[in-house]
Amino acid sequence: MKTIANLLLATAATLAFTAAAARAEQITVVSWGGAYTKAQTEAYQKPWMAKTGNSIVSADYNGGLAEVKSQVQSGNVTWDIIDVEPSEAVSGCNDGLFEKLDLTKLPKGADGSDAKADFVPGALLDCAVGTIAYANIFGYDSTKFPGAKPAKLADFFDLKTFPGKRGMKKESKVNLEMALMADGVAAADVYKVLATKEGVERAFKKLESIKSSVVWWEAGAQPPQLLASGEVTMTTAYNGRLFTPMVTEGKPFVIVWDGQQQVFDMWAILKGSKKKDVAMDFISFSTSTQPLADQAKYIPYGPTRKSSAPLVGKFMDGKTDMAPNMPTNPANMGNSLVQSVSFWSEHYDELNERFVSWIGK
Repeated sequence: MKTIANLLLATAATLAFTAAAARAEQITVVSWGGAYTKAQTEAYQKPWMAKTGNSIVSADYNGGLAEVKSQVQSGNVTWDIIDVEPSEAVSGCNDGLFEKLDLTKLPKGADGSDAKADFVPGALLDCAVGTIAYANIFGYDSTKFPGAKPAKLADFFDLKTFPGKRGMKKESKVNLEMALMADGVAAADVYKVLATKEGVERAFKKLESIKSSVVWWEAGAQPPQLLASGEVTMTTAYNGRLFTPMVTEGKPFVIVWDGQQQVFDMWAILKGSKKKDVAMDFISFSTSTQPLADQAKYIPYGPTRKSSAPLVGKFMDGKTDMAPNMPTNPANMGNSLVQSVSFWSEHYDELNERFVSWIGK
């Protein structure tokens, strides 16, 4: 009888496992690669997969909505979730490329606060939920400047005092704002100036002053590589991309916070995803209090939930305090700019088209 009972229990367990496996789902999550995707994998993906039994296929991209538009319009949607910036989230939502999200499914904060109150302003949109705030900054190789060190945004454009090639992202966003601030425009006035024809001309004139010394990059992993190889002496970058080799490899890079431009990264679900409910479950899990705090162990990007901030601890080396390295640290925000979602949603196409044309001249 005992043998039969054991057999029945084993059979039941096998059937339960088989049923669970049959219910398991697989989603494709698209992000920016490198140290950033590693942080998402460790803090969000692995815990969610362990909790649900579902699996994630991780893919990288370099930004923009071209591939999203192609998939949605063709009806062949193979991506489920994509990491986008707010301007792309808004334009993609307006163009019917992303699903409207039920924000009531987001969990309360660890302190019991309602989700909508727990997220920082601007982190919740109709079609997207914010995960982190990162900064576009510039950094340099300290070995290239044994004397005076770059300390302000204007120094990036000063080829006489600080000679060498400059790395810049091949996109209008960030560069136009950076050029105006370096030319003396106050951060609070940047978008007011950039909304005028004269302001656009002023920005391009400033960029023209260093154009011959610029090495253009497209993927976030490139700036630290450009610095490490000596191809450039300074480069714009996402702050976390320079922090990681500085701490883990001892690279002689220095981040300059003056003129930093903060941007949210956000999860959005492609319109027509066959795994919409599963994708929303992942978004709800990954944007809850603890996972957002956990991602800061791997890369210094500020979590979008207020309840996550007190839980941010040390880097994965167990030594480096992460709070001082966050773009949201008050000490790093003396002359900072929050990238305007409304401005770029309205002007991105025209300004980026001109920017690409200008590079080719």
